Order: sequence, then structure tokens, then C-alpha cells
Amino acid sequence: MRNLILTGGIFHPFNESSRALQKILMKEGIESEITEDIEFGLKKIGEGDFNLLTVYALRWSMKNGSKYKPYRDQWEYNISAAGQKNIRKFLEKGGGIFGLHTAAICFDQWEDWISILGGKWIWGKSGHLPFGVVNTRTETTKHPITNNIPPFNLEDEVFADLKTTKDITPLLSARVEGQDIWHPVLWARNFSNGRIVYDALGHDAKSLNHPEHAKIIRRSANWAIGNLKKN
Repeated sequence: MRNLILTGGIFHPFNESSRALQKILMKEGIESEITEDIEFGLKKIGEGDFNLLTVYALRWSMKNGSKYKPYRDQWEYNISAAGQKNIRKFLEKGGGIFGLHTAAICFDQWEDWISILGGKWIWGKSGHLPFGVVNTRTETTKHPITNNIPPFNLEDEVFADLKTTKDITPLLSARVEGQDIWHPVLWARNFSNGRIVYDALGHDAKSLNHPEHAKIIRRSANWAIGNLKKN
């Protein structure tokens, strides 16, 4: 199985984290190629050489807020019509998409991205809670991704008030330790002929390598590919 990881962006240790993700998935026999060149990556996806597309990047139009101005030359990104077409083509052929953490912020000027991923960051409404200890709870054990996954704690940041589509069914929710509000952080769904998983956790390699989170990541990738093992 082959996976393409789209990565890169500001305020996150994507270089280290994407390599950690690559190692986690290699344990399942999923070989991952990593690229920060989003358009190049989407072109390769359109050529049909991959089973899974992982979006683990923070690449968007960067028009919201002057604090992003110093980073725009390097990291501003608006997905092209060709890139959009390649993602649709990939899904039509049965490919899987695994969105991690900041994937909900990516491709903000593409209206169809929320329909595919199931959720979207809304500037002026969405936000992330303070980085620190996060509690999780499993919303259903009937799905193979969360089967026999107990509640666990890890260090991460929780996204709050994402706009979500009506058809998502949360598999896992999370809250900042000591707070009362739980937020959906994991769901899986079908789209076109493909499968989609979104995991809003995963700020850094430490989060990815947490034993229970790593298990969820491995299962999510396998489920998106359509090759989930009983583990």
C-alpha cells in the first residue's frame, strides 16, 4: 500500500511529525512518501500511484490576520482547479483520504473540501483550546477504528467549533482536562467511491506516538484504504 503525505506550514513541527507518521504507518506495511509541494503531490495522486492521500499540513490562503503576513510568501496556498480535479478523480477510483489535525484549515477557498472531509475551520468562530493535557472518550465501539479503544489522555490541542457536515458520526471526542465541553475529534465516512477519516488531534510527534492514538492512526489509514486488519 502506498500513501502520499502532504505536509508543511507554520506553527507546527511538521517535519518531525510527518516522519513519525511515516514510521507509524510503515508498521502496517503502508509506505509513505512525504512532500511539501502540494500541487506536485496532487498531480501524483491524479496519476494513480497511491492508495491513500494524507493531508497533514497547514496550507491555506492566509488572508485572515496580519500576523500571517511574514509567512505568506512561503506558505500561502490556494488549491488549483487541477488539484481539485485530481482529488475528485482519486476518490472516484476508490482512493482513501486521511486528514490529520490542521487538514480542516487547508484548502479554505475550495467549497467542496468540507463536503469531502466532513469539517472545516471557520475563521472568527473556530479556535483551538490551550495546548496541554487532553481527555478523550470513545463515542462508539461499533466502528472498527474505535473498537476496544478505551478513554485515554495525551498532550495535544483540541479544535473547537469546527463547522461540520450533518452526516458525520463522531467516533472519538476530546476536551481539555478540567473543562466540561467535549468536541468531536475523529470521524470516518464514505464519499464518492472512497473513504474519508478525519482526526483533529496530532499537533506533534508525541501525540502521534501515544500508544492508543497511534493505534487509531494505523486503523484509520487501513480503514480509508479498505484494508483494516483485526487489531
